[in-house]
This record gives sequence, C-alpha cells and structure tokens, in this order.
Amino acid sequence: MKTLDWQRFFEVQRERHGKVIFSVTELANVAPTTPGALNVELRRLVQSKVICRYAHGKYGRPGIVTPEELLPFLDSAAYITGLHALHRHNLVTQVPAEITCFTNRRHNRSRRRATPLGRFVFVCVGPRIYAHPARGKLASPEQALCDFIYWSCRSSLAPESLVTFLHPEKFQSRKLKALLARYPSTVAEAVRRVTAD
Repeated sequence: MKTLDWQRFFEVQRERHGKVIFSVTELANVAPTTPGALNVELRRLVQSKVICRYAHGKYGRPGIVTPEELLPFLDSAAYITGLHALHRHNLVTQVPAEITCFTNRRHNRSRRRATPLGRFVFVCVGPRIYAHPARGKLASPEQALCDFIYWSCRSSLAPESLVTFLHPEKFQSRKLKALLARYPSTVAEAVRRVTAD
C-alpha cells in the first residue's frame, strides 16, 4: 500500500470506529502481503513518521493516541492515577515525568515501560488499595489524591513538598471520606493537611 492509502485507512478507522491503535495482524489484513514485507513496510512508515510504534506489535498515528488508550495494551488491569491523574484534572501545577499506574498484577521485569507517550510506571498494590475506576482508565480527583499520597508515603516522601496543589476545595469531602477507609491512617492525615489549605 502507498503512504497515502495508509493515512486514509488510519483516518477512516478513527472517524468511523474511534480506533487509533492497531496490531500487526490487523495491519496485515489491510495490506494483503507477507509478514516479512509488512515488517519492511511498517519500518518505512515509522521512519517517515506516518505511524508510530507505541508498544510491541502495536501501531498508530503519531500524536493521536492518549495514555488511556495505550494502557490496556500494556496492562489491561491497570489504571492511571497519582500525579498524572491530578495533573489531568488540573489540580497540581507540576507536569509529571512519569505516568503512574496502579495494578493488581506484578511487573517483575518491565515495571517501567518507555513509550512515545512517556514512561509508564506500574505499581502493584494490594486488593484493599486497588480500585479500578468504574469508567475509563483515569482515576477520579479524589482517588488520584489518595493514591498519590499513599505512593509518596510508601516511598518515604512528604507529598506536600513534592507538588503545589491547586484548588484543594474542589476535592469532595464525602468521596474522600469513603475512599480513606481503605488507606492507612498516615494517608488520611496527609489528605487532611492538603485539603485544609
């Protein structure tokens, strides 16, 4: 297939089906060719920046894929939380260097995964802390705050000294109270300090 045909294919898939990430098998079905020829073509398309390799065997258009769309291909049980989620909710001033994901699976060899979207860090937490959001892959502001403080305390860091929180009044106290029952008391104390400002 020509470059223009590939671009048209990716655009149609995004507009009609909302699909932005494709496996090698899906791309092989589009371009009826041998696996070897497809690998050469994919390499050429990546070098010319028509597509981007987001993960092993997963491709998509550059600049279109979000961390939430990529995450299921890295770990289907994980969700984005902590500082990255707080930043996405516009509740901290700092831009995170890593995308923190809580999961109930162990990532022994690849706990940190470098991708074109940034470095994903997978933190395996116990069933008491792990709570996949009901919708999507991004934790709510309240859950992201609790998870960020939990992870900071677990890393022996003071969460208030790491970031500047914006609009602490936006955290809903009823949701925070319900969430904090799952966390250690040190998290509840730190949340009180943050939300009291």
